[in-house]
Amino acid sequence: MSTVIEDVIARKVFNNRGEETIEVDIVTTSCFGRASAPAGESRGKAEVVYYPEGGVDEAINKVEELLAPELIGLNVDFQEEIDKILHEIDGTRDFRVLGGNTAFAISLACTEAAANSYGLLLFHYLGGYVAHELPYPLGNVISGGKHGVGKTPDIQEFLALPYKAESFSEAAEANAKIHRRTGDILKKRDKLFGGGRSDEGAWITNIGDTAALEVLTDTCEEVGNELGFECGLGVDVAASSMWNAKKKKYIYTREGKKRDSGEQLEFIRELVKKYHLIYVEDPFHEEDYRSSAELTRKVKNCLICGDDLFVTNTERLSHGIKLHAANSVIIKVNQVGTLTDAWETIEMARGVGYVPVMSHRSGSTCNWHIAHLAVAFRCSIIKTGVVEGTRIAKINELLRIEEFLGDRAEMADLKML
Repeated sequence: MSTVIEDVIARKVFNNRGEETIEVDIVTTSCFGRASAPAGESRGKAEVVYYPEGGVDEAINKVEELLAPELIGLNVDFQEEIDKILHEIDGTRDFRVLGGNTAFAISLACTEAAANSYGLLLFHYLGGYVAHELPYPLGNVISGGKHGVGKTPDIQEFLALPYKAESFSEAAEANAKIHRRTGDILKKRDKLFGGGRSDEGAWITNIGDTAALEVLTDTCEEVGNELGFECGLGVDVAASSMWNAKKKKYIYTREGKKRDSGEQLEFIRELVKKYHLIYVEDPFHEEDYRSSAELTRKVKNCLICGDDLFVTNTERLSHGIKLHAANSVIIKVNQVGTLTDAWETIEMARGVGYVPVMSHRSGSTCNWHIAHLAVAFRCSIIKTGVVEGTRIAKINELLRIEEFLGDRAEMADLKML
């Protein structure tokens, strides 16, 4: 069976926000792979550059003129070699020549083509027979910050994590119920609530941080009692978007508060204690490793997760590990460009006991790859919304994987909680 690349086709498609993005087909004699790139609204400064100057159109030209001639004739089995070539052709640290999303789409399309050539599901091709653990779904229920519109909470995401569910299907059901129940409560609490949702399908409502946490605390407890297992809650503070470097303060616009780093630390500690948070993402700005380390030391039974802090980058993660900053890391493949780069970050994290969290971006397509990557690379959690269409594509794919695994399917190990 031939797995040699015969053609590389790039086209313009749209994500769930209606933004242009790139999609790539990898064609061999016997197989085919396709992947499209997502986009984040809230991005770390150290992420790769999405597209070269000229945007998606220029990225497509780069594929046709520079990449296709180099990739045609290569074997899709050789993922590391393909990803290395992408780096070499680009020649920069941040993929500003080809575009990180260009590299992402090619890298994922190649590995899908390779899996198809063996008649294997992607998670089996990448993870082998030992890949049988399902991640817990971490779902955004209420949106604020950059993900909100108008008068919304300052904190960017209020999240549900059914971390005691015995199956993925139970966990997905719990998140859907929490989302639905939260909407019902918001209708009563916010007279102007019109059922609006963010890009990720989370509710947009005119309440503050404290009120949002109170609502989600009640719904998580209520649904957990109904289903017979614990449903925890968490937040993505996205603190970099609040940070004013000149004033050295975190600006909470709705609340009318300004907090320095010490005050921010105590504020987050109090939230963890009062609402029994089990997950806190990016509680400080993206260069404040030391505050993240201090918070990690001071709270127990809570995942302190770095997204903007690490941007799926081994150099930044290595620095954080030395300082004991955080105990969990967001994995977004398009933050670093290639599957190999993301895999190296996951291996580094797992090697020191950090929990890897496979994640979508707010601007997504219906690609389901991250569902398979989470299982293949043993990510204990997958952050992929609750109800919005491009998120459902990932959740439904995990339901199919669970069905495929049958009796071998187990939920991931989250002993830290």
